[in-house]
Amino acid sequence: MLRVAVVGSGPSGVYTAQALLNQSLVPDVRVHVLDRLPTPYGLVRYGVAPDHEKIKSLQNSLRAVLEDERVTFVGHVQVGGADGVPPARLAELYHAVVYCVGAAADRPLAVPGEDLPGSFSATRFVSWYSAHPDIAPDDFALQARSAVVIGVGNVAVDVARILARGADELRATDVPRAALGALAGSRVREVLIAGRRGPSQARFTTKELRELGALPGARIVVDPADLALDPAYAAPDGLPLPAVVRRNLDVLRGWAAGGECAGAVRGEPAGPVPGELAGAVPGESGVADLVRRIRLRFFLRPVELLERGGRVAGVRFARTAPDGAGGVRDTGAYEDVEAQLVLRAVGYRGVELPGLPFDPVRGTVPHAAGRVLRDGVPSPGAYVAGWIKRGPTGVIGSNRSCAKETVASLIEDAPLLALRPAADDPVAVLRAWGQQPVTWDGWLSIERAEAALGRSLGRGPVKIPDWQGLLAAARDEEG
Repeated sequence: MLRVAVVGSGPSGVYTAQALLNQSLVPDVRVHVLDRLPTPYGLVRYGVAPDHEKIKSLQNSLRAVLEDERVTFVGHVQVGGADGVPPARLAELYHAVVYCVGAAADRPLAVPGEDLPGSFSATRFVSWYSAHPDIAPDDFALQARSAVVIGVGNVAVDVARILARGADELRATDVPRAALGALAGSRVREVLIAGRRGPSQARFTTKELRELGALPGARIVVDPADLALDPAYAAPDGLPLPAVVRRNLDVLRGWAAGGECAGAVRGEPAGPVPGELAGAVPGESGVADLVRRIRLRFFLRPVELLERGGRVAGVRFARTAPDGAGGVRDTGAYEDVEAQLVLRAVGYRGVELPGLPFDPVRGTVPHAAGRVLRDGVPSPGAYVAGWIKRGPTGVIGSNRSCAKETVASLIEDAPLLALRPAADDPVAVLRAWGQQPVTWDGWLSIERAEAALGRSLGRGPVKIPDWQGLLAAARDEEG
């Protein structure tokens, strides 16, 4: 029997377990899927927007793998860190360990004022409305009038959409109670999505983009002048462009032709914060309060977060323009935009796991076809898959081929791996080492508790947002 631990129960981890079950060269495989959280599914549970029901339904296929009799879910087990099991000790329990720990950190803007109150990573905002237990339920009060989302990928579009969507529309989802209440009381009336490059280089999908235009009570504003700067925007039909880029440009072209133009403060930066930033309150006329406005802007590079009263009051952008070589250059002009809430959505980054080698430049674990490399040499029994292997790229489905490559390497090494010692009952050893694992039965108990919470609120299942509540629900089943 080959015993394999997979660290991480998100898509990359579950697809790795699935690939191990589906291979035929080593028929007798047992897989333990470990996770720091007492809940499975990783970013599918805590990263996919609550109103994306089709994507969230992916949990059903992940569930089928985790319920296979050859797989054991072992939640609430910390690997690495001061209170965790070091990778070297974990390797004593299994013939092989595959690390599928993702990219847990967000990329900073690295501009002055980024640490001001009111400035957050989009990752934190997503975790908040997704009820991640590491984020306090009351983390966002949403008393801002204007919000700026920096980035033009799907995460940026997701957070802008949640800010603009009415709480009544989210009541049917699993958004936690505190977040739903905060969204219901939100004063945000304007959301700016800003990117430093042009629309043809934006990373959002057309489906995500179109969803903005389908929001009830939201007005989409696109500045035709921004679009005109992009050489691909006015390109003839024969110019080869990726299909998604052409579709995105068509959507933006329609919005620019049929809607209001964005009105931003233009010019060189001066000492005082200009007009709109100095105290005007959008939406106080009454009529505008009925509508949330979403502006999409391009060729804006954030250079500073502006402060007033000890909090974020706006963002100073440098205007950019195409440089003729696929990048952008600063034009020397600046724009100041009001914002009491700033969310950066400029990418993820892998975090070093003590005990494993790490490439700080790429934010990944060095590997060869999934085999962990130490000083260029494969480390016996240690493997990686997912974002910690290849970086935060691709869509959820990209993890399938990534996992298959890693498992192919592992199975090729299986004859030697089987000679290594492995524990008969790794979970018992983990308990002896001070961990308090949550089993699959514990997770099912959490599911029942969330369903009961939803019924008490007149809703469907509602997520439990805190560690104490999750562990209490899990222990109800496990005794």
